Amino acid sequence: MPFRDESPPLPIIHGRREKRPADRFRIEQLDLEFSNGERRVYERLLSRGLGAVIVAAMPDDEHVLLVREYACGVHRYELGLPKGRLEPGESLLEGANRELQEECGYAARELQELGHLTLAPGYMTHTTHVILARDLYPSRLPGDEPEELEVIKWPLADLVSLIERDDCTEGRSIAALYMAREKVKGKR
Repeated sequence: MPFRDESPPLPIIHGRREKRPADRFRIEQLDLEFSNGERRVYERLLSRGLGAVIVAAMPDDEHVLLVREYACGVHRYELGLPKGRLEPGESLLEGANRELQEECGYAARELQELGHLTLAPGYMTHTTHVILARDLYPSRLPGDEPEELEVIKWPLADLVSLIERDDCTEGRSIAALYMAREKVKGKR
């Protein structure tokens, strides 16, 4: 897994169209009264699906596996941890092990939940569970990515230079990496 500092060419955007928010998101209004008597109506986006996992997979005690994947929201390739939605009937650990196999080509004998992260708790209900994966072994499952993901072995002790990069900006990956580092150092 040699590290290439350049990303593949970006996908071409052949068209754009807006979808009605109701087609993609469920919006819930909450009529709230606060302890001081003030009333407000808040809106929040309700999560679809069963939740999500993000995996800090460690092939050894010093490194973590990252994937380089196209990020449509910012139209570039991003470095981050493997992640994905849970499927019906899956536990958090089963979903994490499946995502790890689909995106990195490894499975883990040891999986541990480190906590969970929210994206925008002021208006979204979505939660992502952070999973530490250790004792890895080769195992590949077919995934839903349109192209093979590049897998990069990154030193866990060098998170500062990783987050200083222009292609590592996803907050969940950054937070999960620090959570994993602290757990491995015995501080969590």
